[in-house]
Amino acid sequence: MDDLTRDIRTLKGVGDTRAKALEKLGLRTVGDLLGYFPRAYEDRRQFYAIADAPLDRPVCVKAMVSDYPKAVRARRGMELLKLKAVDDTGELDITYFNQNYLKDQFRPGDEYIFYGRADSFGRYRTMASPAFERADRQGVVTGRILPIYRLKTGVTQKFLMGLISQVLAQYGDRAPDVLPPSLTERLHLARAPYAYANIHFPRDDQALDQARRRLVFEELFVLAAALGIMRRERTVEPGRKLRIYPMDPFWAALPFAPTGAQRRAVDEALSDMASGVPMSRLLQGDVGSGKTLVAAALIWQAAQNGLQSAFMAPTEILAAQHYKTLTELLEPLGVHVARLTGSMKASEKRNVNELLQTGLAHVAVGTHALISAGVAFRDLGLVITDEQHRFGVEQRSALAGKGTRPHVLVMSATPIPRTLALIIYGDLDISVLDELPPGRQKVDTFAVGEDMRARIWRFVRRLVGEGRQVFLVCPMVEENEELPPNVKSAESWAKTLQREIFPDLRVACVHGKMKGRDKDAVMAAFAAGEYDILVSTTVIEVGVDVPNAALMIVENADRFGLSQLHQLRGRVGRGSHKSYCVLFSDADNPEAKARLKIMTKTNDGFKISEEDLRLRGPGDFFGSRQHGLPEMHVADLSADMRVLKDAQNEANAILAADPELALPQHRPLRERIDKLFELHGDTFN
Repeated sequence: MDDLTRDIRTLKGVGDTRAKALEKLGLRTVGDLLGYFPRAYEDRRQFYAIADAPLDRPVCVKAMVSDYPKAVRARRGMELLKLKAVDDTGELDITYFNQNYLKDQFRPGDEYIFYGRADSFGRYRTMASPAFERADRQGVVTGRILPIYRLKTGVTQKFLMGLISQVLAQYGDRAPDVLPPSLTERLHLARAPYAYANIHFPRDDQALDQARRRLVFEELFVLAAALGIMRRERTVEPGRKLRIYPMDPFWAALPFAPTGAQRRAVDEALSDMASGVPMSRLLQGDVGSGKTLVAAALIWQAAQNGLQSAFMAPTEILAAQHYKTLTELLEPLGVHVARLTGSMKASEKRNVNELLQTGLAHVAVGTHALISAGVAFRDLGLVITDEQHRFGVEQRSALAGKGTRPHVLVMSATPIPRTLALIIYGDLDISVLDELPPGRQKVDTFAVGEDMRARIWRFVRRLVGEGRQVFLVCPMVEENEELPPNVKSAESWAKTLQREIFPDLRVACVHGKMKGRDKDAVMAAFAAGEYDILVSTTVIEVGVDVPNAALMIVENADRFGLSQLHQLRGRVGRGSHKSYCVLFSDADNPEAKARLKIMTKTNDGFKISEEDLRLRGPGDFFGSRQHGLPEMHVADLSADMRVLKDAQNEANAILAADPELALPQHRPLRERIDKLFELHGDTFN
């Protein structure tokens, strides 16, 4: 194993410059290279005659170079190298751009394999800048299944392939094997050296399948075992055992009846809080499902036990919104709510801190200011974080550290399929709010193209004329030359809308590159009705409640995941006004069209998330690395769910027999898990 920790510069061909380029890919050691799996493969084993070469994909064509390559200057800065290859079926004209150094590598009369996309012009076939090698030396870039790696500037496919070949030759037989031998044999899994060799350079389709099956199982098995250890350590730690008072006074004081899902979630959490083990529960609910009410019920219960609560939100404006809601719900019941945010005056912060230290404040609602060094509670027993994926592990731990093993509730408005949630939040118990409170409106959703632009602008004017407001979301903050010109950026599009399209309306812009205080000021002004249209990036995905906003427009909607679009749509329909969502996209891709059509068919976030998982994989849910979940290198959680279940069962069985993983056959597994904890802290979420 020590060999695998060697610096990457010990390998042939890696100096300081290349080492820095490789480090941008997270590659610092020999072991990092071994575990840097291909993102895709190209099957270059089938050779075609020129006339038979398919035109819809890159292929290998076997042909003879008929004469010497010719260099042609097309224009200043552009030189072409042209050559002709022939076989019994036709001619292939090949062009390389600014690669004149290749001319000495072709000899008339020699046969070559060319890999590229063929085009047809009459009876001629052409190919631009194909990879190639002599037919009698095939096997490096043709005649094989070729791995394709993710790259950064300064690292080429050829260089990375050579480096990984070098690592496999020198260290492949020392590939880490974390699975107990008995498990490998019983499940008929490939051994680690074979799996690593064939995931990088598969001998054939069967070898690739065997390698992938082994490594997918291993990755999910290690993750399941790590989460199992975390859950076991949590359940053996003593916590605050609450006396549960009847909830009738709380329910009776509400101005509306709670849903069955809200009551069920409260009961599940109270059961945790009375167990003597610290609660660690995820409250997952769609936009508008009433998570704050559940939080209020638990805060009330904690107060009846003489314990304080802390409620942390990601932005000041969201904290102010929760402060208002919780004050309305809890103050009539004698529960005093305090607010603490970074923008408050020093004297105001001191006053709030005094209330918390003396216990006169039962709950503090705030932002990251809650974890400031000077903030102290008399007896913190319950910690709640809203939109928990917006916080890092350390921030939540710091807040919990202000109490003695407090109960923890994390809330998320991103609906996640339960199977996936069990992995992302594997050490948490899960409550789901799957009912919407009465009065919550359905948002009519339309997927449209540019041909509907004028009609939508008229609709905007009509709604604003009726006193409503409009959100408009762009995928970019500022213009980017690397992207197609039709991709909208918030800054430039806001200026265009104000100057050219709606000069008589009030247009504002907000995005993630703005300072937090400036961002909150714009959002607050929009909420107060000072602007008609708010142009933004997805920074408003989780944000202020604007009941007067009745239209959400999303530009280049095909660039967003379904779950993200659903979150954006949730910004409207929060008041009494009929609300709409318009998704602009001119994507020709049938898959993109199918995805957007799903948005027009349902408002159910859980159905949408299942479709998102099926169509896109878990990327949407893993978009922020802040939850700390280890990145999946080979497993695909949307496709490997059955393997996941098997891995969980096997991991649980091993932990039941050897909870500390102290047996010799389990030590490699323990070392891998310890490394995970070292990288991700003592929790993954």
